[in-house]
Amino acid sequence: MLSGKRLLITGVLTDDSIAWHTARVAQEQGADIVLTGFGRGLSLTRRSAKRLPNEADVYELDINDPAHMDALVAQLDDRWGGIDGALHAIAFAPNDALGGEFLDTPAESAGTAFLTSAFSYKTLAVGLRPLMLKAGGGALVALDFDNSSAWPAYDWMGVSKSALQSVNRYLAQYLGADNIRANLVSAGPLGTIAAKSIPGFVQFENLWQIRAPLGWDPRDPEPVAKMACVLLSDFAASTSGEIVHVDGGFHAVAAGDTEGLLAVASAVEGDED
Repeated sequence: MLSGKRLLITGVLTDDSIAWHTARVAQEQGADIVLTGFGRGLSLTRRSAKRLPNEADVYELDINDPAHMDALVAQLDDRWGGIDGALHAIAFAPNDALGGEFLDTPAESAGTAFLTSAFSYKTLAVGLRPLMLKAGGGALVALDFDNSSAWPAYDWMGVSKSALQSVNRYLAQYLGADNIRANLVSAGPLGTIAAKSIPGFVQFENLWQIRAPLGWDPRDPEPVAKMACVLLSDFAASTSGEIVHVDGGFHAVAAGDTEGLLAVASAVEGDED
């Protein structure tokens, strides 16, 4: 499916991440890949790169540093002379922008969450655009978590995910003439290092167990990785500006089959007493 494709996979930290599994599936489907890591996590990224079917090279990328982006583009140009696709798997919010602190979050922390988690998608797209033009077009995919409703404790990261969805639509609009697609994969909760840093993450896991019609395994990123690879491939040649949910069907239903029944049963028992 990805034979001959040259792909950049950002945000790889450990081998339980969606980004790492996307890199693995992409290699299994014939792609040539490179990874990015950053700062203190760079050694973890390099270690994870060795666990892929074929060890991948790792470049450093601080997405908020223009010099890093310029250096990465130069490295990719020297290596391949063009690029066919990229996965954006970059997000961060300071502690005071999460965990129920929404009303007290300072503007600087909200700005950091937006800049790193949403605006960075535009930064990556603009940086890679010349290389995708050399390739005759390309595909951008970013990892999302559906924020069409407010979530407890997700706070300014949730706002940033809403912004990411809007950025995706505008990238689809402005890059379409270049034959560059932009899509999101909205994943259910997965027990990655990043997700576990969100206060109250267990509440997300428990809710998915009740509501997702297809069921949901928070330990298995592979379904999400596979969909990312589909969107990076020519199988999605006319798909852009889309948000594809890989969440066991959770987003499509208002309540699980048994959700709320326990409270009703307790109320009835109370009336009988």
